[in-house]
Amino acid sequence: MKTFRSILAMSAAAAVALAAALPASAAPAATDKNIVETAVAAGQFKTLVSLLQQAGLADTLAGNGAYTVFAPTDAAFAKVPKATLDQLAKDKTKLRSVLLYHVAKGKLTAAKVIKRRSIKTLNGERVRVRVGAGKVFVGGARVTAPDVRASNGVIHVIDKVLIPR
Repeated sequence: MKTFRSILAMSAAAAVALAAALPASAAPAATDKNIVETAVAAGQFKTLVSLLQQAGLADTLAGNGAYTVFAPTDAAFAKVPKATLDQLAKDKTKLRSVLLYHVAKGKLTAAKVIKRRSIKTLNGERVRVRVGAGKVFVGGARVTAPDVRASNGVIHVIDKVLIPR
């Protein structure tokens, strides 16, 4: 069994590795843009932003409060079968549930995420957090760019769309 000290050292190493992996352009120095504006400006979240608007969640994530968004890129959405996306587009309740499964209340930086085993999402379910070999996985998706700052929270870029059970 691993000691607390070895787990803490592994977590610290993962945080350093994640910070080093973050492109300088992904984390703007000024955090005057909210989560939605930051996602739009990044240019790799067109599908996510479109679905947030369709589900009526864009205003929420653009408003006050602190949120953590595990944001799938357009490439991640491209991996989802078209039939699944079409089904979500037709069912606003299900679409909201899937999107809220990517959002947690509060600003959870990478340093906070790696200390947890799971995170409660705004759809009420929890996503599992796993750290290993300098990589962080949330709900089976790998965090490819952590700590993209926004005025009302933080975005962690992930490589897969999370689908609740």
